[in-house]
Amino acid sequence: MEAAQVTKVDNKPVSMVGGIVITAGTAVGAGMFSLPVVSSGMWFGWSLVSMLLSWFVLYRVSLMILEVNLHFKPGDSFNTMVSATLGKGWNVVNGLLFAFLMYILDYAYISGGGSIVNQTLLSTFGYAPPQMLSGFIFAFLLSFVVWFSTKAVDRVTSILIVGMLVTFAMAVFDLTLAAQLGNLFTNGSDGQGEVPAYFYMFAALPFYLTSFGYYGSVPSLVKYYGKKPQIIAKAMLIGSLGCFVIYALWLLATFGNLNQTAFLSIIEQGGNIGILVGAINEVVTTDGLDKVLGAFANMAIISSFLGVSLCLFDFIADKFKFDDSGMGRFKTALVVFVPPTIGGVLFPHGFITAIGFAGLVCAVNALIIPPLMLKKSRQMFGETGYSSKGGDGLIYCIIALGVFYALCNIFSIFNWLPVFGR
Repeated sequence: MEAAQVTKVDNKPVSMVGGIVITAGTAVGAGMFSLPVVSSGMWFGWSLVSMLLSWFVLYRVSLMILEVNLHFKPGDSFNTMVSATLGKGWNVVNGLLFAFLMYILDYAYISGGGSIVNQTLLSTFGYAPPQMLSGFIFAFLLSFVVWFSTKAVDRVTSILIVGMLVTFAMAVFDLTLAAQLGNLFTNGSDGQGEVPAYFYMFAALPFYLTSFGYYGSVPSLVKYYGKKPQIIAKAMLIGSLGCFVIYALWLLATFGNLNQTAFLSIIEQGGNIGILVGAINEVVTTDGLDKVLGAFANMAIISSFLGVSLCLFDFIADKFKFDDSGMGRFKTALVVFVPPTIGGVLFPHGFITAIGFAGLVCAVNALIIPPLMLKKSRQMFGETGYSSKGGDGLIYCIIALGVFYALCNIFSIFNWLPVFGR
């Protein structure tokens, strides 16, 4: 099998499994809980179309980044490549977009974390504190892990990934057995009112873009494997297709058990993770499902929060030159965690909105900057060695799609696109 192939870096065997895990692990997380909510107007068929488009676009973008990365040393960052190819101005833009993306995702995960902690406590003990308090406790405890050390984050995340795989498989198995598969292609056929179902796809597209956001892991894969583009490309292909399957199963499980009317109620309550999980548990009463689904949701939100927070932590420490001492890490932690925690406490129901803003940033950061970087790279270095194929036509097509995705998000914000339940 492809995943069993082994390459060598510095004469040490490295399995393709590592690259697949890095790709899938970077993408799959708490953001997948937004997909059923934002897709409820178009339903299952058009959701698959949206997902396929976003998967294809980001896979091609990742190959573009890979081609550029091969002209630099393994371990050189995305920022290094942007600065060397597009100049300091674009690098400033890229840095600001990256920081905004990390902060908005941290806020989204604090919001989602407070929601699922509340839902778990309510289903287990019959009582839950105010969500703003749950969000604060969630952020405080996990920020301590990030402050403590990178190794602590790595160990906790490794345990969580294993737990996520097990609980996701158990939850989807139970939900699929209980699903009415005929619902998948009947609900949503007429949209809401006079709006055709496929019109809801445009507002949902930025969320699917965010859900396949593994493109930033390309420099890590080059560092992991060395300059082995064929192996890296296969690892990204298999890992991203694994994401596609996981998301498709999740949509099948949710749409097979919840009808469109149920989603109207979920959206009215804010569409947060705990609300969606609670709605599923009300419909599917399989013994232990609420515990398994709750465990998966908790682990997904925690692993996502830790991963994003660590990236932001390293970015802030480098930007402000905070050292790695206890006090230096404490200063970094204040800059990293105080703003999103305040947001999570004051606005505890903003998970869906925040993920949408993340999609707007990804449209520029993933679909506009990398193609421009590739075009400049080919002018600087020529098309030697590995090529991501496609020529200038594909470069301009990806940039146009980036503008399209960004406009979809902006039009949605200003209510110029139909959004189900609004």
